[in-house]
Amino acid sequence: MGPLDLLNHLLNFAAPALVVGLLLAILAPVLYRKVPIAHSLRAQAAINFIAGLVSLLAGLVFFGRDGKMGTYAAMVLACAASQWWSMRR
Repeated sequence: MGPLDLLNHLLNFAAPALVVGLLLAILAPVLYRKVPIAHSLRAQAAINFIAGLVSLLAGLVFFGRDGKMGTYAAMVLACAASQWWSMRR
């Protein structure tokens, strides 16, 4: 596998966490009226992305392969928990 193929695989692995983290950070203030602890949209999206990426990595280690529905469910729950944690006061 060449370096461009490796980069393609890594970006495709991280893409679901990025999309879910970004959409959650954008939609959370609309659905939840409290002021977030992390005031910047970029900071909220980064926190959600990291939580989602960690859960994807844990699913890869646990299941031994990528793309399991259990891993994606854990990613959604991890992103939701991190968003809830950043919105609490």
